Amino acid sequence: MTSPDPHAAEQLTSCCADAYARDITVALLGESYHPGGTALTRRLADTLGLADGHRVLDVASGRGTTALLLAGTYGVTAEGVDYSPAHTALATGAAQAAGLADRVTFTTGDAEHLPCPDSTFDAVVCECALCTFPGKERAAAEFARVLRPGGRAGITDVTADPARLPPELTGLAARIACIADARPLDDYARLLAAAGLRTVRTERHDQALLRMIDQIEARLRLLAMTAPDRLAAAGLDDGPDAARPALEAARRAVAGGHLGYALLIAEKPKAQA
Repeated sequence: MTSPDPHAAEQLTSCCADAYARDITVALLGESYHPGGTALTRRLADTLGLADGHRVLDVASGRGTTALLLAGTYGVTAEGVDYSPAHTALATGAAQAAGLADRVTFTTGDAEHLPCPDSTFDAVVCECALCTFPGKERAAAEFARVLRPGGRAGITDVTADPARLPPELTGLAARIACIADARPLDDYARLLAAAGLRTVRTERHDQALLRMIDQIEARLRLLAMTAPDRLAAAGLDDGPDAARPALEAARRAVAGGHLGYALLIAEKPKAQA
């Protein structure tokens, strides 16, 4: 597999981070930024077997929704790493407001070069972000490095057959929407296996992606009626009309099995006696 050009990869990562830091993204995607929302995050945590006292790393932690939920509901100590300094600041403020600053911390950093020691975490979670990383193999290796022996990586992400995606779902905008560089579920498992992580569970959650597509369209319509200036400021002057071809293409791709959403759990081998 050809390695991505480092400069182009850095530009893409920065562009994605900037896009997710914008308020319009929250308005369209919600606080969780991913299909299934907090319900799927809870499913991920339950499947990982998270419990009081576990130490968890949230990679691409955004505004802190996942890390705060895991700390507040499951009693874990959570650390979040995100490429966007704006996200890090917002997440840190959210932890303080929630009274969880003693158990949740956030750091600005790159998923492909995690600022964490080896064998530190009981679990690594990454929601709807691995598909956007230019260096997926490097990120997977970092997940494995920071996990303790016997620890698990929990991923929810867009799945796609890139060769069969329609033109509306390719290009930079589709990358930011977590589509254009998504992979089939088996490819994610192979990525993790190459890093030394054995996949122990997979689940399909394609309906969660369809619900998010519907949500984006509904919110675009609402904003077009109630806050057209907000859409214009974000460069979305045409609102739902401009987005409709891509949204319809996404629905068809899900129906055809070329696009979906999945949960995956992979385990680092336990240390041998």
